[in-house]
Amino acid sequence: MIFIYAIIAWGIAFITCWTVISQCQTGLMTVQRLHRVPCYKCKYFTNSCYLKCTVNPQVACSEAAIDCRDYQALEQI
Repeated sequence: MIFIYAIIAWGIAFITCWTVISQCQTGLMTVQRLHRVPCYKCKYFTNSCYLKCTVNPQVACSEAAIDCRDYQALEQI
């Protein structure tokens, strides 16, 4: 009987570890995808909570802005 409980305990531990690793990988892929959003380096980005972008406010700072055709890099002084 103890053997069955040990197998169940190891199975639960394995499933828990597998789930944690899987969720970390998913989170890492999401973060990498969101780091491709160019809004923070665009000259139209306002950094205001009311209007993030003056050209495309509906997609600003989202995954839809990754390939924004209105993106223009900030000019370095």
